[in-house]
Amino acid sequence: MDPAGQLDALTTPVAWTGADGCLAGANTAFARWLGVGVRRLPGLPLAALEADGERLAGWLAEAGDEAVRLRRVPVAFPGGAAPAAFADLALSPREGGGWWLEAHPVDEFPGEDPAQALPLALSAALKGLAHELRNPLAGLKGAAQLLARRAERRLDNDEERELTALIGAEVDRLSALLDRLLSPAPPEPHAPLNIHAVLERVLRLSESDAGWAVRLLRDYDPSLPELEGDEDRLVQAVWNLVRNAIEAGAGNVTLRTRAEHGVRIGEATHALALRLEIADDGRGVPEELAEQVFLPLVSGRAEGSGLGLALAQQVAREHRGSLAFRSRPGHTVFTLLLPLPETKEDANG
Repeated sequence: MDPAGQLDALTTPVAWTGADGCLAGANTAFARWLGVGVRRLPGLPLAALEADGERLAGWLAEAGDEAVRLRRVPVAFPGGAAPAAFADLALSPREGGGWWLEAHPVDEFPGEDPAQALPLALSAALKGLAHELRNPLAGLKGAAQLLARRAERRLDNDEERELTALIGAEVDRLSALLDRLLSPAPPEPHAPLNIHAVLERVLRLSESDAGWAVRLLRDYDPSLPELEGDEDRLVQAVWNLVRNAIEAGAGNVTLRTRAEHGVRIGEATHALALRLEIADDGRGVPEELAEQVFLPLVSGRAEGSGLGLALAQQVAREHRGSLAFRSRPGHTVFTLLLPLPETKEDANG
């Protein structure tokens, strides 16, 4: 499918190439940024966009299958009237050959490292779907409310009530996500939450999705204190990780929580942190994707969107945490580290 339909709503310039290194298409923002029409771009060698220097040409000559970010590249349409503009270029492989190109003008993220911004492709794909999802979600919400009213008329309806409540809660969560995508606003303040309540909600979703095909195991540390966070965002991140395990053919998925002392996350050291592990016995992360697995649009499955892990990593960063993994066939563990409030023992220690 032509990506332009999903990317044209963006203001950030995006283009893509074929396996030959020539542009195969671009969104409207990319063409406007170069000062030309979209139809003039297909067939143009990617390296020809560099107005001064040969970094793009040199990288293409040696490019393997790894994503790269080239800093402050002067870009212009060859022979065009628009002057060259400096941009940070993020390039990542396309499935089937070729490259995605995201152009971030150097003044686009004042005072902020562009690498820490929400990945463009993730935002693009979600925003492109947002309008289309509103009506189905409203229908699901209405159906769930109808089922809930019917369940109330029966006596043995505990499981039905639980399932309809789960549907309603998930519809509300997805609706709130769409609202954030379509009308960006400052994130909600974090509030105290029980991580095991988050995990139980994810497990219920997993049971409904996978049925009896997957064995879901709990290995919780009941002594963990509450953490400060966004419950819906954490549900979304952990559910993405569990669903990835299920889709990788896992027969067993274990959710494990532990307390870690003296943990370094990024540049900060925390006296106490939560270690949440999602372990499975599925096929594992393909070796050729290991260094790109958190990039948007990178997926080991033909039908995969490549958005789940990118989103999970974004949620980890929102909570001042980190997400990492280790993997081999039959044993994969994704580890989410999140800071926890200090206990009295830590403060006095």
